[in-house]
Amino acid sequence: MQRMTFADAIIDGLCHALRSDDSVSLIGSALLGLGPHRRKVDRIKQQFPGRLLDGPTSEAALAGLGAGAAMAGGRPFVDLGTASFALLAMPQIVNEAAVAHSMSGGQITAPVVYHMLHGVRGGGGAQHSTSPQALFWNSPGLQIVLPASPRDAKGLIRHAFKTNSPTVILNHAKLMPIEEDVPTGDFDIPFGQADIKRAGRDITIVATSHLVQLALEAARTLSGSGIEVEVLDLRTLCPLDEDALLASVSRTGRLLVVDECPLRCGPASEIAATVAERAWSSLKQAPQRLTRADAPIPCSAVLEAALTPDAEKIVQRVMQMMR
Repeated sequence: MQRMTFADAIIDGLCHALRSDDSVSLIGSALLGLGPHRRKVDRIKQQFPGRLLDGPTSEAALAGLGAGAAMAGGRPFVDLGTASFALLAMPQIVNEAAVAHSMSGGQITAPVVYHMLHGVRGGGGAQHSTSPQALFWNSPGLQIVLPASPRDAKGLIRHAFKTNSPTVILNHAKLMPIEEDVPTGDFDIPFGQADIKRAGRDITIVATSHLVQLALEAARTLSGSGIEVEVLDLRTLCPLDEDALLASVSRTGRLLVVDECPLRCGPASEIAATVAERAWSSLKQAPQRLTRADAPIPCSAVLEAALTPDAEKIVQRVMQMMR
């Protein structure tokens, strides 16, 4: 085990993939954002100088290149930067990579990995604060991955290169400095296996990505009031670990889903509906959702905070539910 930041774990997972499979390549080198962690990508440039391509600033072209390379036998990792920019590449991701296998009768696979940074990062405004998970989840054929810890970042990235389906990995810039003990060897975490980040008896909080860390912070605060929260990190939306979700709610009897997507037609709504349909008899009250507002994110820090879930809002909502 080695202490790693989230950013280091991403690079470590990619280095293992590049070392173990000659068909793996990287397209784009800004996968850690433009902050202080961006220089960590130099490790890949130094160790695998011929396997990293920085293309033009054209998300559609890069996504199409990745899809085509994957169909031709490669395993490219395509960084599209901020998730808002991935909207420019939706035809290539959704209407090419995602459907290649089914449209070819199983003759073609497209094992491409699309990576992007989602969520409210601080002062990014509407055009740099998108969380498009719902758009991808409503596009059959895509695997959707949202790591919340360094260990998960490395393990999930490694597993992405071992599947034959196109994968979308959404990371959060606010996770980059988080540290955790991570296995130093080559290991992977299978998709569709949720993780109980904290066990509890009173209420289940379901989250992904950065919201998992905020849920854990809220759980520690609530524990001081005698409320024991179970934090369930889904890790992947597709495939979705319904068994773990239903088992947790059956133990606690209450569900709060927190998410950084807008409320309407978002992941929180889908998860709450799944539990309402399949575990209603286990619930002590109706499932609740805490998400960002259905409005573009402003640049103002004050307004941004008002529209975005945080640990304090999670605590307040849980206290209301417990009353």
